[in-house]
Amino acid sequence: MALARAARIILVGAPGVGKGTQTERLMKRFPELSSISSGDLLRKNVRERTPLGIQAEAKMKTGELVPDTMILRLILNELTTRGWIQDNTLRPYSVYSSATGVDEADGTVDSVLIPSQFRAAKYQYTDHPSASFILDGFPRTASQAIQLDSIVPINLVVNIQTPPEVIIERICNRWVHEPSGRVYNTTFNPPKIEGKDDETGEPLTRRADDDPEVWKARLKRFKETNENLLEHYDKHGVLWTVNGNSSDEISPQLFKEFGKRFGAGGN
Repeated sequence: MALARAARIILVGAPGVGKGTQTERLMKRFPELSSISSGDLLRKNVRERTPLGIQAEAKMKTGELVPDTMILRLILNELTTRGWIQDNTLRPYSVYSSATGVDEADGTVDSVLIPSQFRAAKYQYTDHPSASFILDGFPRTASQAIQLDSIVPINLVVNIQTPPEVIIERICNRWVHEPSGRVYNTTFNPPKIEGKDDETGEPLTRRADDDPEVWKARLKRFKETNENLLEHYDKHGVLWTVNGNSSDEISPQLFKEFGKRFGAGGN
């Protein structure tokens, strides 16, 4: 289905709710959508040894979290590289130059300079359908969302709701083929031969953290830390909640709402 305007969306949901599945299905249904993953951008910059990637890698090796300003810089660079946003007050940012806030002499990041640049810059963004994306991995907090707002406005936040007990049951029935990453579920996607990978016949295993008590704690923590993020986007009028026990229940509702908001035949 063709889009009438740019969709800039975020999928929010507890671990195990199926955000990855919905992303794949949305991109297949609406080909103008792209996926932008903050994690993928970070790994790419580390792999390519950009100044920002070197600094991020140093922090990760010491167990530190990668600062929000670094992630924002990666997202900003990706959007400007694609031509989807333009900074009219400052020269284009690049992860390969000191314009990123990275001092190429020692690789340090000017944590004061970057936020002030975000606040001062006036960004223009295109509303062309080809500039549509699903942003994955960021933001996770209201504070991060506010910083992202200063760069590009998100115009749909999908809050995917699945009962915790359904998620836990789904996780407990999950088996993986570690070498390939293939995932099976004995409830709705079982292997052809119990305990064996369909393609190689090698044994399947369970992830160490696929334990009910571990997941109960994860889901509780997610709910506690996620409320402010949802409140932020609710105040902006872009929050939409969808309920379902499975991806197959959620997808049709999501397609309908997405098409209504952004489709060429929508309002």
